[in-house]
Amino acid sequence: MQQEDSIASAEMQQGRQGAAVRVQKQPTPAEVIGWLPKNATPEQQDSAIQAHIKPSKIRWSNRPDTLHLPGQPVGKSWRDVTLPRYYKESFFSKSPLFHPEQPGGRLGVAGDPVPYSVASDNVITGILLSCFIICMVGYTKSKRFIQRQAKNFFYVQHGETTVISETSSELRFQFFLMLQTCLQLSLLFFFYTRATISDTFIVEQYKVIGWFTGGILAYFLLKIAAYSIVDMTFFDAKKNEQWLKSFFFIVSTEGLLIFPVVMLMAYFGLELHHAMIYSSFIIILLKILSFYKTYLIFFRYKGSFLQNILYFCALEVIPLLALWGVLATINSYLKINDKEDSNFSTKACK
Repeated sequence: MQQEDSIASAEMQQGRQGAAVRVQKQPTPAEVIGWLPKNATPEQQDSAIQAHIKPSKIRWSNRPDTLHLPGQPVGKSWRDVTLPRYYKESFFSKSPLFHPEQPGGRLGVAGDPVPYSVASDNVITGILLSCFIICMVGYTKSKRFIQRQAKNFFYVQHGETTVISETSSELRFQFFLMLQTCLQLSLLFFFYTRATISDTFIVEQYKVIGWFTGGILAYFLLKIAAYSIVDMTFFDAKKNEQWLKSFFFIVSTEGLLIFPVVMLMAYFGLELHHAMIYSSFIIILLKILSFYKTYLIFFRYKGSFLQNILYFCALEVIPLLALWGVLATINSYLKINDKEDSNFSTKACK
């Protein structure tokens, strides 16, 4: 009986100890939050969890490492601070899956990048917006000059006719209108290059457009210099002034007429074939008007039609062909050739 009572008392003591352990067991965060009212704030929930749940001490395992190769000595623990750096590093040491304290980024397969679109290019949008502002401001400031040139384009002033001089603001905005024409022609050639020659370049898109704009601007400035030298040599200063005014008017008109087709190509998907037909028609028409205007100013009373043709070919046709060659040369230097691209890929693979 005494032995049975001792066994029973031992079982009762073990039961009391287990109950005490269960009572002293740390509650879970869900249990702590369940004790709080439903309208408890996140700060109150966090304070309650910190008050009832204490961080426990980490107990590392003392069991031997059994992952080493058979016949090889047991590896050292990576927690040993005396080990060299290469010993701690492994194939998975830098993987974000083994470092939850660091942001791991997105997992999965990368999606296809959005293809380049002219309509979504901020640089081209800014250029077109700048051209529109230049057109509006230039027309406002040079409206009288444009109206006089349009009215007197097919009329030649005689020697006794009073010449109306332009103001400084009109002359300044005539240059801005010519710059706007350079931008429109450079965008048109850029669209032509991307569609027919190459759509990848060694520099950014805006730098390519800048090179084209610089070439076209140099073309117009050299033409103005050539006209001034030739006309001052063979004609008087008044006729030279009349022709330069007409030249600025023709260049400004060219930019205004090409602006709509550039907008349609950029934002409405106008086909290149139709755009080039329209632009070629505008350029040829303005060249014919230039030929007629030079005839009225310089060769009308001399009757030298052959000289007019030579004058036009030397100062209009040849510079235009030279401009096309310069733009093609710039494009050949800036584009990425398929052969060079393949060689670069081969070297990268090696």
